[in-house]
Amino acid sequence: MRHFPKVALIASAAVLLTACSSTPKLTETPVVEKTPTPVAQGEPTREIRPVETGSVDPLNDPRGELANRSVYFDYDSFVVREDGKPVVAKHSGYLTKNTGRKVLIQGNTDERGGTEYNLALGQKRAEAVRRAMTSLGVSDNQLEAVSLGEEKPKATGSDEAAWAENRRADIVYQ
Repeated sequence: MRHFPKVALIASAAVLLTACSSTPKLTETPVVEKTPTPVAQGEPTREIRPVETGSVDPLNDPRGELANRSVYFDYDSFVVREDGKPVVAKHSGYLTKNTGRKVLIQGNTDERGGTEYNLALGQKRAEAVRRAMTSLGVSDNQLEAVSLGEEKPKATGSDEAAWAENRRADIVYQ
């Protein structure tokens, strides 16, 4: 009789569990076939028109030709490289057509060199881009050239790839 309470407890748990279980009833839902309603002739439909992009300012197009606003330089140089000349030309063309726009050209350097040297080199780079733009017809009063030296790096790191990315002049529209 010592095991009777344990056996009774197990038996009552088994009865309780079997009493709670239920079998789901499966009922078949009849399939209703719908035939499409024919469209009456002459009903108005929406006309789809292409978006006009002629009025969008090309300066705001992230994939446009004016999206690149950096002109890169070789080490210790302020001569506009060949790969930078198309960038200067495209922005110059935009500025000659939009004489109300102004640009701040920010000359930058990599981290090598002293502060004063880098500020002077950054100014020479900004001035080189400014001169190139004025030679392409941009009004001098649309352009301002400043140096940031090494204070505004585009890339972090102390390797040739980072330094090359930081030797640049940025064209900033105002």
